[in-house]
Amino acid sequence: MKNEQQEMQQEKYQSKVDNLTPKPPLLKNICWAFIVGGIICTLGQLITDYFVGLGFVKKEASAYSTVVLVFLGSFLTGLGLYDDLGKRAGAGSIVPITGFANSIVAPAMEFKREGYVFGVGAKMFVIAGPVLVYGMITSFIIGLIYWLRL
Repeated sequence: MKNEQQEMQQEKYQSKVDNLTPKPPLLKNICWAFIVGGIICTLGQLITDYFVGLGFVKKEASAYSTVVLVFLGSFLTGLGLYDDLGKRAGAGSIVPITGFANSIVAPAMEFKREGYVFGVGAKMFVIAGPVLVYGMITSFIIGLIYWLRL
């Protein structure tokens, strides 16, 4: 009897929560992510083409383009503009390499008041650290599979 009452109360509570929880504008969010992510990637291609136009080999131009995009992401994070972009664009601003730069710079700025060693140095990779670890492990496994296939 007591369990039935608890279940009814839980269902009633969940129903109330579902009714009061705002529904996100899913289509609008998807469109913004697509547009902003596309703009960032287009900017990266323009930078790469610029370096190729200067006479660099495509591989070198791509590396320089990556450096410029990481700098821009870090710089805009430092100014507080990248977070505003992230609020509007969601995954469109997180997926490109500029989002990776943001994920390193933002915690470093947040913990600066704790000092350079225990603040910035220790907390810089709070968000990006797991991405790096899993990326390296995945790369190792794929490389091992590739090596064993030869």
